[in-house]
Amino acid sequence: MLVKTKAIVLSALRYQEKSLIVKCFTESDGLKSYYVRDAFSSKKNSQKTVYFRPLTILELEASHKNKGTLEYFKEVRIAHPYFTLNTDIVKTSISIFVAEMLHHCIKEEEKNDALYSFLETALLWLDSHGEVANFHLILLLEVSKFLGFYPDSSETNHAFFEMTEGIFVPYASVSCLSVEETQLLRRLMPLKFDNSTKAFHVTERQALLKILLDYYAIHLDGFKRPKSLEILKEVFS
Repeated sequence: MLVKTKAIVLSALRYQEKSLIVKCFTESDGLKSYYVRDAFSSKKNSQKTVYFRPLTILELEASHKNKGTLEYFKEVRIAHPYFTLNTDIVKTSISIFVAEMLHHCIKEEEKNDALYSFLETALLWLDSHGEVANFHLILLLEVSKFLGFYPDSSETNHAFFEMTEGIFVPYASVSCLSVEETQLLRRLMPLKFDNSTKAFHVTERQALLKILLDYYAIHLDGFKRPKSLEILKEVFS
């Protein structure tokens, strides 16, 4: 079936010498993987490797056989050229980290309009704003809504956050955050990209990132911690 859709690149893996396997989160069909033949060919090629950088937003026409095998692009172009995301070292580090997280976390091979819309809007915001130090923290917490384990906000006045059930509780157990960690999470929850500029200092961001990664590891089977995590820590140290 020939499909026209927008898609966000999650990963691109070199295959043999000249080809790529590109994993995308598509607006029309959720998660899809594509085979790009001769992506590194010296000959003129419309499917340039620059199209497949992490989190690039594409407009594509593709053949979808929907048989669990690799699909094929017919036409590809960049839907929203980034102005800063691929040149600003901080934003590039964030985008590599976020792409790796999404690569490991999104498993849906079906349409999810709300998640696609959120991610596209978030990426365009990241590209067009300067104060982005808390972007990845807010995004990870928001994505947990779509993955089904966003913290229950009905009892946020309680002193401890219980990680397994995702709820705030009055008494500590082995699976609870400390009072200080719970306060950090409580401060993060109401934040949006536009109102988070001065919300946390460096050590607080590092603590929150650890909390979020631990939370993802508890709620997602087979979760892998991103290899790009150390680069991100270095950039924000």
